Amino acid sequence: MNLHIKNMVCNRCKMVVKAELEKLGFNPISVELGEVLISENISVDDKLKIAEKLNHFGFELLEDRRTQIAEQIKTTIINLVHYSKEPLKINLSTYLSHQINQDYNQLSAIFSEAENQTIEKYFIAQKIEKAKEMLTYGELTLSEIAYQLNYSSVAHLSAQFKKVTDLTPSAYKKQTFDKRKTLDEI
Repeated sequence: MNLHIKNMVCNRCKMVVKAELEKLGFNPISVELGEVLISENISVDDKLKIAEKLNHFGFELLEDRRTQIAEQIKTTIINLVHYSKEPLKINLSTYLSHQINQDYNQLSAIFSEAENQTIEKYFIAQKIEKAKEMLTYGELTLSEIAYQLNYSSVAHLSAQFKKVTDLTPSAYKKQTFDKRKTLDEI
């Protein structure tokens, strides 16, 4: 049985969900961001127990198909921006359509309705959050960050960064407090 889980955004999330399911006596076959495959059939009471346990850690079981698709889009974008080593070589719309196996127009409508923002704005927000992380660590130049995040130029990255954060990348780097968000807050 597949469970769709909201707010799984990192490998630690996967470890927590797997451990908690095992504590409840279930056998996860695979645990991916946003989705868990369990070998057993799950009763309504079991789902309630799982939901209660996962809610304690900030996760949420998703029952509605449209919400599941919106979460799948978010997970795909998070994987692309934060964990992929290869830059995207095709449009985001084509990439999402292939990954989720649905028409992009449908995906876009579902996402906008569920999240009250466009896929593009969510994608940009994730890229800016990744840029903030890279700037905070200070290991890469702005040019290298722009290249890794698939921006056409440093100017394009800087313009989007300023539009989202109200700071230039260099001003962000100079500030003494960290204004980064966790991935599930974006």
